[in-house]
Amino acid sequence: MKVVLIGAGSGFGSRLSIDILSREPLRDSTIALCDTDEKKLKTVHAYIERVIDANDLPAKVVSHTDRTKVLKNANFVVISVAIGGPAYYDKPYEFEMGIPRKYGIVQTIGDTVGAGGVFRTLRTGPELMAMVKDINRLAPNATIVNYTNPMAMVTWILNECSNVPVIGLCHSVQGTSKQLAGYIDAPYEETGHWVAGINHMAWFLEFTHNGKDAYPRLFKASRDPKVFAGNRVRFEIMQNFGYFVTESTPHMSEYVPWYQHEQEIMKPMVMNSDAIKGRRQSWFEDMGVKASQADSVKLVRSHEYASGIMEAMTTNEPMRFNGSVMNRNLISNLPQGCCVEVPCLTDNMGIHPCEIGDLPPQCAAMCRSNIAVQELAVKAVLERDRAAAFHAVALDPSVGAVLSLKQIRKMFDEMWKAEGNLLAYYRPRLRKTA
Repeated sequence: MKVVLIGAGSGFGSRLSIDILSREPLRDSTIALCDTDEKKLKTVHAYIERVIDANDLPAKVVSHTDRTKVLKNANFVVISVAIGGPAYYDKPYEFEMGIPRKYGIVQTIGDTVGAGGVFRTLRTGPELMAMVKDINRLAPNATIVNYTNPMAMVTWILNECSNVPVIGLCHSVQGTSKQLAGYIDAPYEETGHWVAGINHMAWFLEFTHNGKDAYPRLFKASRDPKVFAGNRVRFEIMQNFGYFVTESTPHMSEYVPWYQHEQEIMKPMVMNSDAIKGRRQSWFEDMGVKASQADSVKLVRSHEYASGIMEAMTTNEPMRFNGSVMNRNLISNLPQGCCVEVPCLTDNMGIHPCEIGDLPPQCAAMCRSNIAVQELAVKAVLERDRAAAFHAVALDPSVGAVLSLKQIRKMFDEMWKAEGNLLAYYRPRLRKTA
C-alpha cells in the first residue's frame, strides 16, 4: 500500500504515519511525505525513519517537495494543508480574525464558516483544485482523505473536481463521544452514539449507555453549574434545542448568531498567536494522544479514522466511522448535493455512507444556515466569483447578527485587499454584480 501525505509538515504528517505503522496489516506500506516547507519535511521524514527503525518495520518512507514526484500509483492521498501561511497564527490568518473583530465580529477560531472561514476557503480552494488535477492524472485508483479546513467547503470543492472517491475526516465525533461518557460517569466502551449533520455541526441523534437512552442523564449533568460552565455553549444549545452538537464551545459559538451579543463569553475564547505550543499539545490530546507521547518512537495510535479506513479497505474487515460526504439522499431535510457528515461503513468495496432520513427540524435549520454560506463560498471558488464570496459572508449568521450590509461590504473589501496575491486566482465578473 502506498499512502501520500500532502502537507506532511503539519501535525497530521507524523501522527497519521504512526497510526498507519501501528496497524499490523499496513506495516509494509510506503509512506510518501510531501510539503513545500523543506525544513519541516526533513524533520518529519527523519522522525518516521526513526520510528520504523526502532520498531524493526518493513515500511518505507520517501519524501519530496513536489507532489507530482510522489503521487504516482498512490492508494490513498491524505491532504492536510495550510495555504498562504500558518494555519492558526501570522498572516493571513490574523487578517481573517482581526479585520472582522475591528467591525465587532468576534471569531474564536475562524476555520469553518464566518468571514474567516469564507476567506480561508477562497485562498485554499484553488490550490486544492490543482492538487486534485494531479491526483486524477497520477493516482487514478486512489482515495482522497481530506483533513483540511474548512472541512465542509473544502471537501465539497474536492468532490466537484475529483475523479476518485473523497472522504473528509475530523475528530469531533470521537472526542465528543468520550466527553459525553465522562459527563454521565460511564465507561466509554459501554456507550453508543448515532451522529449526523454537517462537519462541526453534527448532532448526537442517539446517545446510549448499555443500550438505554442516556440523554436524561446528560441533561441532569448539564444542570450542575460547574459542568455547565465548562462547556456552556454546547450545553445551552442542548437545553434549548434538545440535542448535543459535535464541536467545542469555542467552535459552536461562531456558527450561530446568539453569542455575538454575549462578548463576555466570546472574548476569553478568542485564539491568538501567543499560545501556539499549548494549542499543539491540546490538539494532540484532542486526537486521543497524550502530548507527552506525541514524539515517541513507540507505536501509539490516535483515534483518527484514517488508518482504520485504510486497514478496512485493505483487509475487508469492515469499520464504521463518521465522515464528510456529499448529500446524495442521505439527510432528507438538508439540500441535495451539499456536504454532510454521517456514519459510514467501509470495506474493500469502498466507503458506504448511511442514510439518515430527517434530522430534527430545529437541528436541520441550524445546519441549513451554515450550508447557505458553504454553498456560496464553493460557488465563489469554482466559478472565480467574487460576488458569490461577498454573498457568503453577508449571509453568515454571526456576521448578519452584528453588521448592516453597508458595513459588511466595507469589511469584505478590506479583507479582500489584505489577502492580496492570495486571491489573484479570481477574475473580475464580466457583468455588473454585487
